[in-house]
Amino acid sequence: MSSFSWLVDGSIVGLYLLATMTAGILVRKYVSKVDHFLVAGREMNVFLGIASLAATEFGIVTCMYTAQNGYEKGFAGAIPGMCQAVAMFLIGLTGFCIRPLREARAVTIPELFESRFGPRIRWASGVVIVLGGLLNMGVFLRTGGEFLVQACGFDVKYLEITMTVLLVGVAAYTILGGMLSVLVTDFLQFIVMSVGLIAVTVLILKDVGWTRLVETVQTHHGAGGFNPFVNPTMGWPYVLFNMFLNTAATLTWQATIARVLSAKDSRTGQRIYMGTAFFFVCRFLIPGIWGIAALSMLAPGDVGNTLHAMPKFLGMFLPAGMMGLVIAAMLAADMSTESAYMLTWGSVIYNDILAPLRRKAWSEQKGLLWNRMIIGVIGVFLLFYGLWYPLKGDLWTYLGVTGTIYLSSMSVLLISCCYWKRANNWGAAAAIVTGALIPVGYLVLEQIPATAPLTKAIGPYYSGIGTYVLVAVAMVVGSLAKPATARGGARALL
Repeated sequence: MSSFSWLVDGSIVGLYLLATMTAGILVRKYVSKVDHFLVAGREMNVFLGIASLAATEFGIVTCMYTAQNGYEKGFAGAIPGMCQAVAMFLIGLTGFCIRPLREARAVTIPELFESRFGPRIRWASGVVIVLGGLLNMGVFLRTGGEFLVQACGFDVKYLEITMTVLLVGVAAYTILGGMLSVLVTDFLQFIVMSVGLIAVTVLILKDVGWTRLVETVQTHHGAGGFNPFVNPTMGWPYVLFNMFLNTAATLTWQATIARVLSAKDSRTGQRIYMGTAFFFVCRFLIPGIWGIAALSMLAPGDVGNTLHAMPKFLGMFLPAGMMGLVIAAMLAADMSTESAYMLTWGSVIYNDILAPLRRKAWSEQKGLLWNRMIIGVIGVFLLFYGLWYPLKGDLWTYLGVTGTIYLSSMSVLLISCCYWKRANNWGAAAAIVTGALIPVGYLVLEQIPATAPLTKAIGPYYSGIGTYVLVAVAMVVGSLAKPATARGGARALL
């Protein structure tokens, strides 16, 4: 039975939601230009950037898949967070790619590509980014609803209603205030999220104990619970795939890179990255500890789907009052993630995919209207996709595969655009096609019973590694096959 109390916990959650929605809607009056809506007028400072990026990159879906990693893989399940922390710190320290990207004053990554590879590559890049991003985000709503159902003890028949309410609330202030609303609500959500994460972790360490957690991992996973290279479900392919994936995400995940593009200058963007780097270790380790605690406290027969182990554990473990704080923290995390992601994919659709339709510049009013309508359409898509897509395998792997649809090609294009003089539109086109076909093909074949054994034999990690390698090869071969003169503006990046 869940300890959730509608009187105590429900009041805490309700007050938090009211405060967040009010703050998000009130900034609408400051949004008069598309630039304000998409990149907050490029006035973000370091501390707001760190809080916003941390809040955006930790949602209910993050907590669920990282806790599932802890339950299924032990402490070794935190290796993706370590990979991203290292990548983010080094990229922030050196300014690799992100400095020329910010100095180009682009609103989106594809916008930068047009100066080097032409408008068709910009359009194709936008299509791939939106495809990968929306497929990636498609499971967020259902996962958030499942958390609330399991943790609060709601009847599962209310899952769809819960998902819809979450989506409508987030879409409302995102449509009205854009990036300004995202930044303001992110700051509030970062505070609530941090308090909730720390409070629950301290309570687990106090009542369950560090020794019991370590013994649980040793008993269930052996050495593989601490060392990913000897874990039978991980090994070097898992680690290498995550190194590729997290480096590419740090460079080109539009929801992450938007903080660099919204920063006051390139140096501020670099400092945001360096300041947020260690958070990504915590992002995997803290919920991972919650998953390990669930493994130690719940009987295997009580778990079923391992994705639900952590929320079930919290529902039984936390007292009333604390449960409300945690639900508020999780809703804070989820709202910040979904609002930023909806704005991110909407900005690419507006700025890059619809660009050919704008034969002349749109007025600021018309641009804002289109951006708001696009976010509304994205919300409808996410609602229906979240209802019918059957998730195969663990959640983190699904997110990695769908993210690779665009991370593989966009990271290679960005590096080539900034640092390789011989890169051209032929190589860029070959990289985009290769990067999209392999992951999409894997996802489709995974759903077909006749080909499922083949995809299982290959596995998502080898498929992912192969995608990144083949995309790089496609860029080199395509560019060398028909060398072209660099387009105007490219040398400014070199």
